[in-house]
Amino acid sequence: MFKRLCSGRHRPRQTNASYNKIINEGVLMKFSKIARQQVVPYWEGSFSHPFLTELQAGTLDPAIFRYYLIQDAYYLKHFSRLYALIAQQAQESDLKAYAAQSAAGLTEGELAVRRDFFDTLMITDAEVAATAIAPTAYHYVSHMYRQLVAGTPHVAIAGMLPCPWLYQEVGQYLAQRQSPVPIYQRWIETYSGAANADDQQAAVALVNRLYDHSTSAEQQQMLTAFRISTQMEYSFWEMAYHLEKWPEGSRNNDAKSR
Repeated sequence: MFKRLCSGRHRPRQTNASYNKIINEGVLMKFSKIARQQVVPYWEGSFSHPFLTELQAGTLDPAIFRYYLIQDAYYLKHFSRLYALIAQQAQESDLKAYAAQSAAGLTEGELAVRRDFFDTLMITDAEVAATAIAPTAYHYVSHMYRQLVAGTPHVAIAGMLPCPWLYQEVGQYLAQRQSPVPIYQRWIETYSGAANADDQQAAVALVNRLYDHSTSAEQQQMLTAFRISTQMEYSFWEMAYHLEKWPEGSRNNDAKSR
């Protein structure tokens, strides 16, 4: 769960008008291209979010990074479980194999890296247990489960795609300039390697194939799931940066008597 940077980043911006023109002309497009065109503000906005700009600069408040890691551990635990559920329900052999391998890889790889971060920062099990799951982390995980429960494995895997795809691009972008804080640099290196890029490309290719073999209704659900997940990825940076908490509600009992 992975989840801004400098003014030198220049990418062509796709507009809704250009997207509609392509669809109206009946040009067949890959899922990955259509989906990315629909989420430009959130995707591109991640690279300039202060969580990442300050992480790269080494000025990010350690308390913010600590909070992010705890929330991300919750997210990744359920991300791995969702892969396992998709592997159980998928009909296609390639989706079944990818989901099973991803579930195992998360358990053996990224979750282990997170534990290493916890050990470095002395984040204890007691601290994790005492930290409430933030609203954004809770809603993001719930959204992804919903895609499988109320949708299909195709829709669910599309809703999971923004996480590895965005984090891989973020890692490569941040790797252009090292963070002076060792643990922040280690976080960047987790997502900037060639192996991570290969995994991301395989995931995109798989979802493109699934999209091509889905019904029109299912294709729209896949795009919607991807869009909401991308919005939640951006919200995850916001959640961590502002140490998001659940609202406490009103303690003013006089309101009932008015």
